[in-house]
Amino acid sequence: MDLATIIGMLGAIGFVVMAMILGGNMAMFINVPSILIVFGGTLFVVLSQFTLGQFFGAGKIAGKAFMFKIDSPESLIEKIVEMADAARKGGFLALEEAEIDNPFMQKGVDMLVDGHDIEVVRETLSKDIAMTTERHEFGATIFKNMGDVAPAMGMIGTLIGLVAMLSNMDDPKAIGPAMAVALLTTLYGAFLANVVCLPISLKLKNRVEEEKLNQKLVLDGIVGIADGQNPRVIEGILKNYLAANKRGTGEDE
Repeated sequence: MDLATIIGMLGAIGFVVMAMILGGNMAMFINVPSILIVFGGTLFVVLSQFTLGQFFGAGKIAGKAFMFKIDSPESLIEKIVEMADAARKGGFLALEEAEIDNPFMQKGVDMLVDGHDIEVVRETLSKDIAMTTERHEFGATIFKNMGDVAPAMGMIGTLIGLVAMLSNMDDPKAIGPAMAVALLTTLYGAFLANVVCLPISLKLKNRVEEEKLNQKLVLDGIVGIADGQNPRVIEGILKNYLAANKRGTGEDE
């Protein structure tokens, strides 16, 4: 569970709601036409930019912003060094019984055990990294587009409200509801974009980069094992993926 995402988003929503409550009757901030224009309009405009599969798949990917488990680079390096040592002593077949929790690492080890050429292993894993990154970036892009479209839909709602207000200047009772639509659509659009969609988009991009970095680390480790490199040499190479203050070299970050 990512507490930063949950606390940050709930905190932002909480302060906005608190300001509404302190500003008067909460009901005056609820307007059904404005909700339809912003929330409904945003969803359907973004839907038109992607396929149905990509759009609905974004909901599943969005879960990574809140619930995401990723192996630490340190644990991956430790496991790779352990396997490199086993491979030097007993050959690639010694890796067949290794307990590996990381699916990407397991795929690479299976290819080594099956006797695939190192270039085939490298190419296959590199393609896997590229395709996984592309799929996950779609989710971030969809929420980024929602963040871009929501304020625009808010502006459309504002213009609708202003047109309705100016068309009924002779009826004072009609001015209030029209003005509410005009202002609340802008509020809803800004809220949806800046409190929900854009934060999720940025968090998903961070997740993609974290996962991609781990996969590159694993790829380099698998290649090192296939080349028969000394486990200590592999460890030194892979530690370049860590921040300087985590490499055990005494360097400052």
